Amino acid sequence: MTDRSSVALVTGAGSGIGRATALALAADGMKVGLLGRTRPPLEDCASTIGAAGGEALVLEADVADELAMRNAVKTLVREFEHLDVVVVNAGINGVWAPIDDLKPLEWDKTIAVNLRGTFLTLHTTVPYLKENGGSIVVVSSINGTRTFTTPGATAYAATKAAQVAMVQQLALELAKHHIRVNAVCPGEIETQIDESTSLRHAEETAIPVEWPDGQVPITGGTPGRSEDVAEVIRFLVSDAARHVTGSPIWIDGGQGLLR
Repeated sequence: MTDRSSVALVTGAGSGIGRATALALAADGMKVGLLGRTRPPLEDCASTIGAAGGEALVLEADVADELAMRNAVKTLVREFEHLDVVVVNAGINGVWAPIDDLKPLEWDKTIAVNLRGTFLTLHTTVPYLKENGGSIVVVSSINGTRTFTTPGATAYAATKAAQVAMVQQLALELAKHHIRVNAVCPGEIETQIDESTSLRHAEETAIPVEWPDGQVPITGGTPGRSEDVAEVIRFLVSDAARHVTGSPIWIDGGQGLLR
């Protein structure tokens, strides 16, 4: 699925892992739909892809909005004729707070973006993937899958655990349609997602741990890069991963093993 005619949708494509993934897939010759809530960074990514000789389409939509997602996916397929790859990346950290301090509306927002957004992205794209088969990669996290010590991250961890459960459920459901479904679970990565984090009363939920040499063993504490995640996604959507489905892959430099 890396020939010139392949088409990919990347959500949250304006920055971080989404942008790095869109650039990597475009470099492999895919036409890429760049979906996000804010147009300028998407247009910047599209310009970068275009300057390198690739094709990209800007799709402004909120992943938690059903109508917006339906329209965006229809626009992508109308423009590029089909869909082969879906990278479910859009998400927020939301509010991290003790469970009795976390407000129901704060919980709901994290669930809406991270989990409803994942559902709607798959709900609106799978009908097109069923036509010719394809590949889905969901960007989860070490939180909720390998790590449970992040102070107050209950809502976030719940969504990330649920994403992996969805991946494994759908890997079986969609196998007969020749659709592979996998997850990547990054640890600390240099992205802008921390800007969407609100942390309250960490002292009430933090687990005191002294890391040996920083919390990312393979780098001596330095966070990973968005490109480190993008390269794994690039592999998972390629024919080289044709026998890989239902698999979460942790991209954390060993961080989750410490925590």
